[in-house]
Amino acid sequence: MMKTREEALAYGLSFPNTYQEAPFHDANWQLVRVRGSKRAFLWTYEKDGYINLNVKVSPEWRDFWRDAYPSVTAGYHQNKEHWNTVILDGTIPDKDVKRMIAESYDLVTDSPSKRIYEAVRKIPRGRVATYGQIAGLAGDKRMARAVGNALRKCPDSDSIPCHRVVNAKGELSGAFAFEGGAGQAELLAEEGVETVQGKVDLKKYGWSGK
Repeated sequence: MMKTREEALAYGLSFPNTYQEAPFHDANWQLVRVRGSKRAFLWTYEKDGYINLNVKVSPEWRDFWRDAYPSVTAGYHQNKEHWNTVILDGTIPDKDVKRMIAESYDLVTDSPSKRIYEAVRKIPRGRVATYGQIAGLAGDKRMARAVGNALRKCPDSDSIPCHRVVNAKGELSGAFAFEGGAGQAELLAEEGVETVQGKVDLKKYGWSGK
């Protein structure tokens, strides 16, 4: 379980074009901002013996997180409509802490990853799309490699169906939010998509993008 400030800051700084700052001349407050806009998406501070994180949240997820974990509360010293406080007391799984940080980053940036995830969410059950197809839907046909990078860091495999993305030949994409190619084949099979020798028939299962 993520419990330390160092772990939280390291994850925040793993996102592109980010930097750390202590804006209040108080070492207790350490922020991670986005270069250029200088907008903060991760606030860290110690309170009542625990490291707390303030993260931006969309309205449709704000109450979900607060209801899911007692250690997620309305944003401390921030707009409570748009920020949540995450208390690192060991009760929240790492994957969900990271997901909340990633969502905060996406909300304060015009992130290619955000556009990629939105495109992947559109792929219907029982269909697959290619890297290049998703790159085009995300606004730039040239960033097929960025699609692969984003899927490898997928923060929410439950709502982002990374397994529905294959390469231009229909070959499985490898390990994203599942255990290697076999895991992807199993997930596709559950949706009625047949895989033959690690490859999907794009003519039969390919998504039109409409």
